[in-house]
Amino acid sequence: MTKRNLLAITLFLLSANLKAEIVLPRIFGHNMVLQQGKPLTFWGKASAGETINVQFTGQNQTTSADASGNWSITLKPLKASAIPSELVIAGTNTIRLQNILVGEVWLCSGQSNMEYTMRKNSKVKPSLATQSIDGHNPVDELNYANNPQIRIFLVNRKELVKPDSLHRGWNVAQDSALRSFSAPAYFFAKELHKNLNVPIGVISSAVPGSRIEPWISEAAFREDSFYGNQKIDGEPGKFYEPMIRPLTPFAVKGFLWYQGESNCFLKETTTYSHKLKTLITSWRNAWNDPKLPFYYVQLAPFKYSESKGKVVLAKETLPEFREAQEQVLSLPKTGMIVTTDLADDLSDIHPPFKWEIGRRLALLALAKAYDKNDVVAEGPIFEKMKVKGRAIQLSFTQTGSGLVSKDGRPLTGFMIAGKNGIFSPAEAHIDGKHVLVSADNVPNPVAVRFAWDEAAQPNLFNEEGLPARPFRTDKPLIKRSESLIESYQTKTTARSNSSIPNSK
Repeated sequence: MTKRNLLAITLFLLSANLKAEIVLPRIFGHNMVLQQGKPLTFWGKASAGETINVQFTGQNQTTSADASGNWSITLKPLKASAIPSELVIAGTNTIRLQNILVGEVWLCSGQSNMEYTMRKNSKVKPSLATQSIDGHNPVDELNYANNPQIRIFLVNRKELVKPDSLHRGWNVAQDSALRSFSAPAYFFAKELHKNLNVPIGVISSAVPGSRIEPWISEAAFREDSFYGNQKIDGEPGKFYEPMIRPLTPFAVKGFLWYQGESNCFLKETTTYSHKLKTLITSWRNAWNDPKLPFYYVQLAPFKYSESKGKVVLAKETLPEFREAQEQVLSLPKTGMIVTTDLADDLSDIHPPFKWEIGRRLALLALAKAYDKNDVVAEGPIFEKMKVKGRAIQLSFTQTGSGLVSKDGRPLTGFMIAGKNGIFSPAEAHIDGKHVLVSADNVPNPVAVRFAWDEAAQPNLFNEEGLPARPFRTDKPLIKRSESLIESYQTKTTARSNSSIPNSK
Protein backbone atom coordinates (compact mmCIF):
# COMPACT_ATOMS: atom_id res chain seq x y z
CA MET A 1 0.00 0.00 0.00
CA THR A 2 1.45 3.33 -1.01
CA LYS A 3 1.84 6.21 1.41
CA ARG A 4 -0.67 8.18 -0.70
CA ASN A 5 -3.30 5.45 -0.38
CA LEU A 6 -2.63 5.08 3.34
CA LEU A 7 -3.03 8.83 3.80
CA ALA A 8 -6.25 8.81 1.79
CA ILE A 9 -7.70 5.98 3.89
CA THR A 10 -6.66 7.71 7.12
CA LEU A 11 -8.26 10.98 6.05
CA PHE A 12 -11.42 9.13 5.02
CA LEU A 13 -11.69 7.41 8.38
CA LEU A 14 -11.06 10.65 10.22
CA SER A 15 -13.65 12.52 8.17
CA ALA A 16 -16.16 9.72 8.65
CA ASN A 17 -15.59 9.80 12.39
CA LEU A 18 -15.94 13.60 12.50
CA LYS A 19 -19.06 13.40 10.43
CA ALA A 20 -20.56 10.99 12.94
CA GLU A 21 -20.09 13.36 15.87
CA ILE A 22 -23.25 14.91 17.28
CA VAL A 23 -23.08 18.69 16.96
CA LEU A 24 -25.30 20.97 19.10
CA PRO A 25 -26.30 24.59 18.53
CA ARG A 26 -24.51 27.00 20.83
CA ILE A 27 -27.69 27.74 22.79
CA PHE A 28 -27.35 24.31 24.44
CA GLY A 29 -24.65 24.23 27.06
CA HIS A 30 -23.56 23.72 30.63
CA ASN A 31 -25.33 25.95 33.18
CA MET A 32 -28.35 26.65 30.98
CA VAL A 33 -31.90 27.16 32.16
CA LEU A 34 -34.72 25.30 30.40
CA GLN A 35 -38.20 26.77 30.22
CA GLN A 36 -40.68 25.19 32.60
CA GLY A 37 -44.18 24.20 31.56
CA LYS A 38 -43.49 23.92 27.82
CA PRO A 39 -42.39 21.10 25.51
CA LEU A 40 -38.59 21.23 25.23
CA THR A 41 -37.10 20.72 21.79
CA PHE A 42 -33.48 19.69 21.35
CA TRP A 43 -31.87 19.57 17.93
CA GLY A 44 -28.57 19.37 16.12
CA LYS A 45 -26.52 17.64 13.43
CA ALA A 46 -25.24 14.10 13.11
CA SER A 47 -24.59 11.52 10.41
CA ALA A 48 -27.57 10.65 8.23
CA GLY A 49 -29.52 7.87 9.90
CA GLU A 50 -27.57 8.08 13.16
CA THR A 51 -29.57 7.16 16.27
CA ILE A 52 -29.77 9.97 18.81
CA ASN A 53 -30.88 9.55 22.43
CA VAL A 54 -31.72 12.37 24.86
CA GLN A 55 -32.06 11.78 28.61
CA PHE A 56 -33.04 14.35 31.22
CA THR A 57 -34.70 14.08 34.64
CA GLY A 58 -36.20 10.68 33.97
CA GLN A 59 -37.26 11.28 30.39
CA ASN A 60 -35.66 9.21 27.64
CA GLN A 61 -36.36 9.88 23.96
CA THR A 62 -34.75 8.48 20.80
CA THR A 63 -34.79 9.55 17.16
CA SER A 64 -32.72 9.24 13.98
CA ALA A 65 -31.00 11.95 11.95
CA ASP A 66 -32.60 12.56 8.57
CA ALA A 67 -30.89 12.33 5.19
CA SER A 68 -29.36 15.78 5.72
CA GLY A 69 -28.07 14.89 9.18
CA ASN A 70 -30.64 16.97 11.03
CA TRP A 71 -32.34 15.60 14.13
CA SER A 72 -34.81 16.86 16.68
CA ILE A 73 -36.27 15.49 19.92
CA THR A 74 -38.96 17.01 22.11
CA LEU A 75 -39.28 16.27 25.82
CA LYS A 76 -42.47 16.72 27.80
CA PRO A 77 -42.93 19.91 29.89
CA LEU A 78 -41.09 20.02 33.19
CA LYS A 79 -41.71 21.74 36.50
CA ALA A 80 -39.29 24.39 37.76
CA SER A 81 -36.29 22.96 39.58
CA ALA A 82 -33.27 24.61 41.18
CA ILE A 83 -31.56 21.23 41.59
CA PRO A 84 -28.69 21.00 39.08
CA SER A 85 -29.22 18.09 36.68
CA GLU A 86 -27.31 16.44 33.85
CA LEU A 87 -28.60 16.39 30.27
CA VAL A 88 -27.22 13.51 28.21
CA ILE A 89 -27.30 13.48 24.40
CA ALA A 90 -25.87 10.28 22.98
CA GLY A 91 -25.14 8.90 19.53
CA THR A 92 -21.77 7.91 18.17
CA ASN A 93 -20.42 10.32 20.74
CA THR A 94 -21.96 11.31 24.07
CA ILE A 95 -22.43 14.88 25.27
CA ARG A 96 -23.06 15.47 28.96
CA LEU A 97 -24.29 18.97 29.84
CA GLN A 98 -23.90 19.75 33.51
CA ASN A 99 -25.61 22.01 36.05
CA ILE A 100 -28.90 22.40 34.13
CA LEU A 101 -31.86 24.10 35.86
CA VAL A 102 -35.52 24.47 34.92
CA GLY A 103 -37.32 27.79 35.33
CA GLU A 104 -38.15 30.87 33.27
CA VAL A 105 -36.27 31.96 30.12
CA TRP A 106 -36.53 35.36 28.38
CA LEU A 107 -34.90 36.60 25.18
CA CYS A 108 -33.77 40.25 25.38
CA SER A 109 -32.94 42.17 22.21
CA GLY A 110 -32.55 45.63 20.68
CA GLN A 111 -29.79 48.19 20.29
CA SER A 112 -27.25 49.82 22.59
CA ASN A 113 -29.54 50.53 25.53
CA MET A 114 -30.32 46.83 25.76
CA GLU A 115 -26.69 45.88 25.13
CA TYR A 116 -25.63 48.37 27.90
CA THR A 117 -23.34 46.24 30.04
CA MET A 118 -23.04 45.71 33.75
CA ARG A 119 -19.50 47.04 33.37
CA LYS A 120 -20.98 50.38 32.27
CA ASN A 121 -23.51 50.18 35.06
CA SER A 122 -20.68 49.98 37.59
CA LYS A 123 -19.39 53.35 36.36
CA VAL A 124 -22.67 55.22 36.92
CA LYS A 125 -22.67 57.89 39.63
CA PRO A 126 -23.86 56.11 42.80
CA SER A 127 -25.89 59.19 43.79
CA LEU A 128 -28.30 58.53 40.89
CA ALA A 129 -29.64 55.43 42.63
CA THR A 130 -32.35 56.53 45.04
CA GLN A 131 -33.21 53.01 46.20
CA SER A 132 -31.05 50.11 47.25
CA ILE A 133 -31.27 46.55 45.97
CA ASP A 134 -30.82 43.88 48.62
CA GLY A 135 -29.29 46.51 50.88
CA HIS A 136 -26.71 47.89 48.47
CA ASN A 137 -26.46 50.44 45.68
CA PRO A 138 -27.40 48.89 42.29
CA VAL A 139 -24.34 50.59 40.79
CA ASP A 140 -22.26 48.19 42.90
CA GLU A 141 -24.20 45.08 41.87
CA LEU A 142 -21.14 43.42 40.32
CA ASN A 143 -19.60 43.23 43.78
CA TYR A 144 -22.55 41.29 45.17
CA ALA A 145 -24.01 39.24 42.30
CA ASN A 146 -23.65 35.55 43.19
CA ASN A 147 -27.06 33.97 42.75
CA PRO A 148 -26.52 30.57 41.08
CA GLN A 149 -30.20 30.49 40.06
CA ILE A 150 -29.74 33.37 37.60
CA ARG A 151 -28.07 32.27 34.36
CA ILE A 152 -27.05 34.38 31.36
CA PHE A 153 -26.32 33.72 27.68
CA LEU A 154 -24.66 36.48 25.62
CA VAL A 155 -25.16 36.14 21.87
CA ASN A 156 -22.09 36.85 19.78
CA ARG A 157 -23.27 37.53 16.24
CA LYS A 158 -20.11 36.05 14.71
CA GLU A 159 -20.17 32.86 16.76
CA LEU A 160 -23.79 31.81 17.40
CA VAL A 161 -24.01 30.00 14.08
CA LYS A 162 -20.81 28.06 14.83
CA PRO A 163 -20.70 24.98 17.08
CA ASP A 164 -18.84 25.05 20.39
CA SER A 165 -17.46 21.69 21.43
CA LEU A 166 -17.00 22.95 24.99
CA HIS A 167 -20.68 24.01 25.33
CA ARG A 168 -19.79 27.08 27.38
CA GLY A 169 -22.26 29.73 26.24
CA TRP A 170 -24.31 29.85 29.45
CA ASN A 171 -22.87 31.23 32.69
CA VAL A 172 -23.95 31.89 36.24
CA ALA A 173 -24.65 35.63 36.47
CA GLN A 174 -21.49 36.77 38.21
CA ASP A 175 -17.88 37.80 37.73
CA SER A 176 -16.44 38.40 34.24
CA ALA A 177 -19.39 36.88 32.37
CA LEU A 178 -21.79 39.29 34.05
CA ARG A 179 -19.52 42.28 33.44
CA SER A 180 -20.08 41.92 29.71
CA PHE A 181 -23.79 41.18 29.96
CA SER A 182 -26.86 43.38 29.49
CA ALA A 183 -27.70 45.38 32.61
CA PRO A 184 -31.44 45.73 31.79
CA ALA A 185 -31.68 41.97 31.19
CA TYR A 186 -29.81 41.12 34.38
CA PHE A 187 -31.84 43.42 36.62
CA PHE A 188 -35.01 42.07 35.00
CA ALA A 189 -33.90 38.55 35.91
CA LYS A 190 -33.01 39.58 39.44
CA GLU A 191 -36.43 41.12 40.07
CA LEU A 192 -38.19 38.15 38.49
CA HIS A 193 -36.29 35.67 40.64
CA LYS A 194 -37.04 37.63 43.79
CA ASN A 195 -40.76 37.37 43.08
CA LEU A 196 -41.05 33.93 41.50
CA ASN A 197 -38.29 32.09 43.38
CA VAL A 198 -37.48 29.85 40.42
CA PRO A 199 -34.36 29.75 38.24
CA ILE A 200 -34.22 32.53 35.65
CA GLY A 201 -32.35 32.42 32.35
CA VAL A 202 -31.88 35.52 30.20
CA ILE A 203 -30.48 35.62 26.68
CA SER A 204 -29.09 38.95 25.43
CA SER A 205 -28.97 39.43 21.66
CA ALA A 206 -28.45 43.13 20.93
CA VAL A 207 -26.36 45.32 18.61
CA PRO A 208 -25.46 48.97 19.36
CA GLY A 209 -26.78 51.46 16.81
CA SER A 210 -29.02 48.94 15.09
CA ARG A 211 -32.25 49.91 13.38
CA ILE A 212 -35.26 47.63 13.67
CA GLU A 213 -35.12 46.33 10.08
CA PRO A 214 -32.08 44.03 10.56
CA TRP A 215 -33.95 42.21 13.34
CA ILE A 216 -36.76 41.23 10.95
CA SER A 217 -36.28 38.50 8.36
CA GLU A 218 -36.64 39.34 4.69
CA ALA A 219 -39.37 36.72 4.47
CA ALA A 220 -41.38 38.48 7.20
CA PHE A 221 -41.34 41.72 5.20
CA ARG A 222 -42.35 39.89 2.03
CA GLU A 223 -45.23 38.16 3.77
CA ASP A 224 -46.62 41.35 5.34
CA SER A 225 -49.20 42.94 3.03
CA PHE A 226 -48.45 46.43 4.37
CA TYR A 227 -45.18 46.53 2.46
CA GLY A 228 -46.48 45.08 -0.80
CA ASN A 229 -43.58 44.46 -3.15
CA GLN A 230 -41.53 47.36 -1.83
CA LYS A 231 -37.83 47.05 -1.28
CA ILE A 232 -37.11 47.62 2.39
CA ASP A 233 -33.96 49.53 3.24
CA GLY A 234 -32.06 49.12 6.49
CA GLU A 235 -30.61 45.67 5.73
CA PRO A 236 -33.50 43.37 6.67
CA GLY A 237 -32.40 40.10 8.25
CA LYS A 238 -28.82 41.21 8.89
CA PHE A 239 -29.05 40.46 12.62
CA TYR A 240 -32.08 38.21 12.58
CA GLU A 241 -30.33 35.49 10.61
CA PRO A 242 -27.17 35.14 12.77
CA MET A 243 -28.58 36.25 16.16
CA ILE A 244 -32.26 35.26 16.39
CA ARG A 245 -33.00 32.42 13.96
CA PRO A 246 -30.34 30.08 15.50
CA LEU A 247 -32.15 30.41 18.84
CA THR A 248 -35.37 28.91 17.50
CA PRO A 249 -37.09 26.81 18.68
CA PHE A 250 -35.32 26.97 22.08
CA ALA A 251 -38.26 27.30 24.49
CA VAL A 252 -38.69 30.77 26.03
CA LYS A 253 -41.32 32.48 28.13
CA GLY A 254 -41.22 35.73 26.17
CA PHE A 255 -39.28 38.64 24.70
CA LEU A 256 -37.94 41.99 25.94
CA TRP A 257 -37.18 44.76 23.44
CA TYR A 258 -35.27 48.03 23.95
CA GLN A 259 -34.75 49.70 20.58
CA GLY A 260 -35.94 52.67 18.55
CA GLU A 261 -33.43 55.47 18.86
CA SER A 262 -31.93 54.78 15.42
CA ASN A 263 -35.39 54.83 13.82
CA CYS A 264 -36.41 57.93 15.76
CA PHE A 265 -33.43 59.73 14.20
CA LEU A 266 -35.10 58.96 10.86
CA LYS A 267 -38.29 60.69 12.06
CA GLU A 268 -40.39 57.56 11.71
CA THR A 269 -43.85 57.22 13.21
CA THR A 270 -46.49 54.95 11.69
CA THR A 271 -43.92 53.06 9.65
CA TYR A 272 -42.10 52.11 12.84
CA SER A 273 -45.36 50.90 14.37
CA HIS A 274 -45.82 48.54 11.44
CA LYS A 275 -42.23 47.32 11.58
CA LEU A 276 -42.43 46.53 15.28
CA LYS A 277 -45.71 44.70 14.74
CA THR A 278 -44.06 42.75 11.94
CA LEU A 279 -41.13 41.88 14.19
CA ILE A 280 -43.37 40.70 17.03
CA THR A 281 -45.60 38.61 14.78
CA SER A 282 -42.69 37.06 12.89
CA TRP A 283 -40.77 36.17 16.06
CA ARG A 284 -43.86 34.57 17.54
CA ASN A 285 -44.31 32.62 14.32
CA ALA A 286 -40.67 31.52 14.41
CA TRP A 287 -41.27 30.07 17.88
CA ASN A 288 -44.63 28.72 16.75
CA ASP A 289 -46.42 30.46 19.63
CA PRO A 290 -48.67 33.47 18.88
CA LYS A 291 -49.12 34.13 22.60
CA LEU A 292 -45.49 34.75 23.56
CA PRO A 293 -45.37 37.96 25.66
CA PHE A 294 -43.48 40.89 24.17
CA TYR A 295 -42.59 43.81 26.45
CA TYR A 296 -40.65 46.86 25.37
CA VAL A 297 -39.25 50.21 26.49
CA GLN A 298 -40.64 53.58 25.44
CA LEU A 299 -37.76 55.92 24.62
CA ALA A 300 -36.34 58.20 27.31
CA PRO A 301 -35.94 62.01 27.07
CA PHE A 302 -33.16 63.11 24.71
CA LYS A 303 -32.44 66.22 22.62
CA TYR A 304 -33.06 64.72 19.19
CA SER A 305 -33.75 68.19 17.79
CA GLU A 306 -30.12 69.15 18.40
CA SER A 307 -28.69 66.26 16.40
CA LYS A 308 -26.62 66.96 13.28
CA GLY A 309 -28.17 64.40 10.94
CA LYS A 310 -29.58 65.16 7.50
CA VAL A 311 -33.12 64.53 8.73
CA VAL A 312 -34.34 67.65 10.54
CA LEU A 313 -35.88 66.74 13.88
CA ALA A 314 -38.10 68.82 16.15
CA LYS A 315 -38.88 68.78 19.85
CA GLU A 316 -42.06 66.89 18.94
CA THR A 317 -40.19 64.14 17.07
CA LEU A 318 -39.65 62.03 20.18
CA PRO A 319 -43.24 62.34 21.49
CA GLU A 320 -44.57 61.36 18.07
CA PHE A 321 -42.24 58.36 17.98
CA ARG A 322 -43.38 57.36 21.46
CA GLU A 323 -46.95 57.57 20.21
CA ALA A 324 -45.99 55.19 17.41
CA GLN A 325 -44.52 52.83 19.97
CA GLU A 326 -47.74 52.99 21.96
CA GLN A 327 -49.82 51.94 18.95
CA VAL A 328 -48.14 48.54 18.96
CA LEU A 329 -49.96 47.77 22.21
CA SER A 330 -52.95 46.93 20.02
CA LEU A 331 -51.29 43.54 19.55
CA PRO A 332 -52.22 41.01 22.25
CA LYS A 333 -49.76 40.02 24.96
CA THR A 334 -47.70 43.21 24.65
CA GLY A 335 -46.67 45.81 27.23
CA MET A 336 -44.60 49.00 27.37
CA ILE A 337 -42.80 50.77 30.19
CA VAL A 338 -42.47 54.56 30.43
CA THR A 339 -39.07 56.18 31.09
CA THR A 340 -39.72 59.94 31.20
CA ASP A 341 -38.08 60.07 34.63
CA LEU A 342 -35.07 57.95 33.71
CA ALA A 343 -32.71 60.45 32.10
CA ASP A 344 -29.93 62.28 33.88
CA ASP A 345 -28.32 64.09 30.93
CA LEU A 346 -30.52 64.99 27.92
CA SER A 347 -27.49 64.93 25.62
CA ASP A 348 -26.74 61.30 26.55
CA ILE A 349 -28.74 58.79 24.53
CA HIS A 350 -27.58 56.06 26.90
CA PRO A 351 -29.15 57.09 30.19
CA PRO A 352 -28.24 55.17 33.35
CA PHE A 353 -30.96 53.74 35.63
CA LYS A 354 -30.82 50.38 33.86
CA TRP A 355 -31.66 48.75 37.19
CA GLU A 356 -35.03 50.53 37.07
CA ILE A 357 -35.55 49.62 33.41
CA GLY A 358 -35.11 45.97 34.33
CA ARG A 359 -37.37 46.29 37.36
CA ARG A 360 -40.20 47.92 35.41
CA LEU A 361 -40.00 45.30 32.68
CA ALA A 362 -40.18 42.66 35.40
CA LEU A 363 -43.27 44.33 36.86
CA LEU A 364 -44.95 44.02 33.45
CA ALA A 365 -44.00 40.36 33.26
CA LEU A 366 -45.19 39.64 36.79
CA ALA A 367 -48.54 41.33 36.22
CA LYS A 368 -49.23 40.18 32.67
CA ALA A 369 -47.29 36.97 32.04
CA TYR A 370 -47.46 35.55 35.56
CA ASP A 371 -50.87 36.91 36.56
CA LYS A 372 -49.71 38.59 39.76
CA ASN A 373 -52.85 40.63 40.36
CA ASP A 374 -51.36 42.51 43.30
CA VAL A 375 -48.54 43.99 41.18
CA VAL A 376 -48.97 47.55 39.87
CA ALA A 377 -47.00 47.39 36.65
CA GLU A 378 -47.69 50.72 34.93
CA GLY A 379 -48.08 54.41 35.65
CA PRO A 380 -51.20 56.47 34.89
CA ILE A 381 -52.51 56.09 31.32
CA PHE A 382 -54.82 58.68 29.76
CA GLU A 383 -58.30 57.27 29.25
CA LYS A 384 -60.70 60.11 28.41
CA MET A 385 -61.29 63.85 28.75
CA LYS A 386 -64.26 66.04 29.58
CA VAL A 387 -64.57 69.81 29.20
CA LYS A 388 -65.70 71.40 32.45
CA GLY A 389 -66.12 75.14 31.96
CA ARG A 390 -62.67 76.70 31.47
CA ALA A 391 -60.87 73.46 32.33
CA ILE A 392 -60.46 69.96 30.95
CA GLN A 393 -60.90 67.01 33.26
CA LEU A 394 -58.65 64.05 32.48
CA SER A 395 -59.36 60.48 33.54
CA PHE A 396 -56.69 57.80 33.82
CA THR A 397 -56.33 54.06 34.17
CA GLN A 398 -53.43 52.39 36.01
CA THR A 399 -53.63 54.86 38.88
CA GLY A 400 -52.60 52.26 41.44
CA SER A 401 -53.14 53.55 44.94
CA GLY A 402 -53.75 57.05 43.59
CA LEU A 403 -52.37 59.92 41.53
CA VAL A 404 -49.52 61.93 43.04
CA SER A 405 -47.01 64.62 42.23
CA LYS A 406 -43.73 62.80 42.62
CA ASP A 407 -41.91 65.79 44.09
CA GLY A 408 -44.91 67.35 45.85
CA ARG A 409 -44.82 70.38 43.56
CA PRO A 410 -47.45 71.60 41.07
CA LEU A 411 -47.89 69.23 38.15
CA THR A 412 -45.66 69.85 35.16
CA GLY A 413 -45.68 68.89 31.49
CA PHE A 414 -49.26 69.89 30.60
CA MET A 415 -50.30 72.13 27.71
CA ILE A 416 -53.79 73.15 26.63
CA ALA A 417 -55.35 74.59 23.48
CA GLY A 418 -58.60 76.06 22.21
CA LYS A 419 -60.14 75.69 18.76
CA ASN A 420 -57.25 77.65 17.21
CA GLY A 421 -54.95 74.71 17.97
CA ILE A 422 -52.35 76.88 19.70
CA PHE A 423 -51.04 75.14 22.79
CA SER A 424 -50.11 77.11 25.89
CA PRO A 425 -48.45 75.99 29.13
CA ALA A 426 -51.18 74.94 31.53
CA GLU A 427 -51.79 74.66 35.22
CA ALA A 428 -52.82 71.23 36.36
CA HIS A 429 -53.76 69.73 39.68
CA ILE A 430 -54.98 66.41 40.98
CA ASP A 431 -58.66 66.26 41.82
CA GLY A 432 -59.28 62.87 43.37
CA LYS A 433 -59.03 60.33 40.54
CA HIS A 434 -58.78 63.06 37.91
CA VAL A 435 -56.46 65.83 36.78
CA LEU A 436 -57.88 69.27 36.00
CA VAL A 437 -56.02 71.30 33.37
CA SER A 438 -56.53 74.97 32.52
CA ALA A 439 -54.86 78.20 31.39
CA ASP A 440 -56.02 81.78 31.82
CA ASN A 441 -55.49 82.57 28.13
CA VAL A 442 -57.53 79.54 26.96
CA PRO A 443 -61.12 80.16 28.08
CA ASN A 444 -62.65 77.49 25.84
CA PRO A 445 -60.27 74.52 25.87
CA VAL A 446 -60.61 71.58 23.51
CA ALA A 447 -57.35 69.62 23.78
CA VAL A 448 -54.53 68.72 26.15
CA ARG A 449 -51.02 67.49 25.58
CA PHE A 450 -48.83 65.93 28.24
CA ALA A 451 -45.05 65.47 28.11
CA TRP A 452 -45.20 66.52 24.46
CA ASP A 453 -41.59 67.62 24.28
CA GLU A 454 -38.37 65.66 23.96
CA ALA A 455 -37.03 67.18 27.19
CA ALA A 456 -40.19 66.74 29.28
CA GLN A 457 -39.69 65.01 32.61
CA PRO A 458 -43.09 65.53 34.24
CA ASN A 459 -43.96 64.70 37.83
CA LEU A 460 -47.38 63.01 37.50
CA PHE A 461 -47.04 59.49 38.92
CA ASN A 462 -49.07 56.95 40.79
CA GLU A 463 -48.29 56.25 44.42
CA GLU A 464 -46.36 53.14 43.39
CA GLY A 465 -43.73 55.42 41.83
CA LEU A 466 -44.46 54.84 38.14
CA PRO A 467 -44.69 57.82 35.74
CA ALA A 468 -47.69 58.77 33.62
CA ARG A 469 -47.51 57.87 29.93
CA PRO A 470 -47.11 60.84 27.51
CA PHE A 471 -50.20 61.56 25.42
CA ARG A 472 -52.15 64.07 23.36
CA THR A 473 -55.94 64.24 23.14
CA ASP A 474 -56.10 66.17 19.85
CA LYS A 475 -54.35 63.91 17.32
CA PRO A 476 -53.92 60.30 18.39
CA LEU A 477 -51.80 58.38 15.93
CA ILE A 478 -53.91 56.41 13.49
CA LYS A 479 -53.13 54.10 10.61
CA ARG A 480 -52.16 56.08 7.56
CA SER A 481 -53.97 55.84 4.24
CA GLU A 482 -52.78 53.95 1.19
CA SER A 483 -50.88 57.05 0.15
CA LEU A 484 -48.48 56.40 3.02
CA ILE A 485 -47.82 52.90 1.73
CA GLU A 486 -47.23 54.23 -1.78
CA SER A 487 -44.78 56.86 -0.57
CA TYR A 488 -43.08 54.64 1.99
CA GLN A 489 -40.31 53.34 -0.24
CA THR A 490 -39.34 56.80 -1.50
CA LYS A 491 -39.17 58.31 1.98
CA THR A 492 -37.26 55.49 3.65
CA THR A 493 -34.76 55.22 0.81
CA ALA A 494 -33.95 58.91 1.17
CA ARG A 495 -33.65 58.63 4.92
CA SER A 496 -31.39 55.60 4.80
CA ASN A 497 -28.60 57.78 3.47
CA SER A 498 -28.78 60.21 6.39
CA SER A 499 -26.42 59.93 9.32
CA ILE A 500 -27.64 58.64 12.66
CA PRO A 501 -25.62 60.48 15.33
CA ASN A 502 -25.17 59.32 18.89
CA SER A 503 -27.11 56.09 18.31
CA LYS A 504 -24.28 53.78 19.27
